Amino acid sequence: MPITRTRLSLALGATAVAALALAGCASSDPLESGDAGGDTEESSAIVIGSQAYYSNEIVAEIYAQALEGAGFEVEREFNIGQRDAYMPSLEDGSIDLFPEYTGNLLQYFDEAATATTSDDVYAALQEALPEGLTVLDQSSATDQDSYNVTAEFAEQNSLSSIGDLAGVEGLVLGGAPELEERPYGPTGLQEVYGVTVAFEATADTTVDELVAGNIQIANVYSADPRIETENLVTLEDPEGLFLASNVVPVVGADVADEIADVINAVSAALTPEGLVALNVQSTEEERSSEDIAADWLAENDLA
Repeated sequence: MPITRTRLSLALGATAVAALALAGCASSDPLESGDAGGDTEESSAIVIGSQAYYSNEIVAEIYAQALEGAGFEVEREFNIGQRDAYMPSLEDGSIDLFPEYTGNLLQYFDEAATATTSDDVYAALQEALPEGLTVLDQSSATDQDSYNVTAEFAEQNSLSSIGDLAGVEGLVLGGAPELEERPYGPTGLQEVYGVTVAFEATADTTVDELVAGNIQIANVYSADPRIETENLVTLEDPEGLFLASNVVPVVGADVADEIADVINAVSAALTPEGLVALNVQSTEEERSSEDIAADWLAENDLA
């Protein structure tokens, strides 16, 4: 059973309705600022936190229900803000478990990190974490920059990875204005994959422009629900053009062993496509995190 520890209860920052209102603001790094605070109390529960971000809350709720199903007592401290707010509470043991993103968390602790591929980022993160924190198994699910094409364009050109774009004529890449100068933008495409593109700044209209055929490649965050609703194809990135940012459980070292089997099973079952589907249920179907998590656990034989 979990060890009794003193914890800081964090004030809930918003209601579930407010979390749904954030659906249009999803990103691979929705972690800028926030506040947390509360009173001290004794508890034997595993305290699970989440960001003020609907997708992150869904994963946290999956963790919570999985642990409850395995007989653990759980306390939820969801919607508490962003990385600067909750990381101190993870470090001091007030929060025991938090769904995070490998690449963005690595950069938080090590701005000079150069790893980009999933395995390299995960290994570097383990080294960069402060004493008292560790990570359990990372999921294949990601929330990071990715290049997407329409299903029709992928079929016409036999595309499954970014490198397959080499030799395709007349390609226009769309994304935020700053993408043109980013290392994974047009220059990176040419240097890493031999893909030549023109660039168009499309910002918030990127997916619309892709579906309309005005651009052929769109920079979209990999967990964006529109990948599913608009039937887009995310191109694989075997050479690590983008910084990998896999969903990963960050956990206090003192409770890691006792919850590892339960949480690692969740990570093994959570796929990139699965995370997108969970987000669709939140943003399009407006289902609660509790119901989404319960159904997902049952569907994956983890209930």
